[in-house]
Amino acid sequence: MKLMNYMEETLIELDLAATSREEAFEVLTRKLDEAGYLNDRVAFVTALEAREALSSTGIGFEVAIPHGKTNAVNRPVIAFAKAPKGIEWDSLDGEPAKLIFMIGVPEASEGDEHLRILALLSRRLIDDEFRNKLKEATTVEEVVMQLETVYA
Repeated sequence: MKLMNYMEETLIELDLAATSREEAFEVLTRKLDEAGYLNDRVAFVTALEAREALSSTGIGFEVAIPHGKTNAVNRPVIAFAKAPKGIEWDSLDGEPAKLIFMIGVPEASEGDEHLRILALLSRRLIDDEFRNKLKEATTVEEVVMQLETVYA
């Protein structure tokens, strides 16, 4: 399983100017919708917000992994954004999110695919060097080069 199997370059935002989770959801879901991954953008945002209401997806280390399992998503996908100024995400460590991985998985997806993706990402994101390289990346190609190293 390779992380980049769930992504494409058009789903990478290098300079997210959003100042809130809601604005981040708006920007990233629009990218997913324009790329054809969503059949109902509003329903996907609702699924993301419902998941956030359970507990924050801000995992710490300046990382957030919002995710939704809903039929508003056509096929499993991940969008990525760098938010250099940080976005308040109610993270476990109180730090704002600067690296955001948004995961969408259809309800009908085999097994717990979203959990496998979350585990794959989480294992790699605990590495300080990996996170720093993502934060320092200035081009989509540099981000892709780092994300290509994420596989199980």
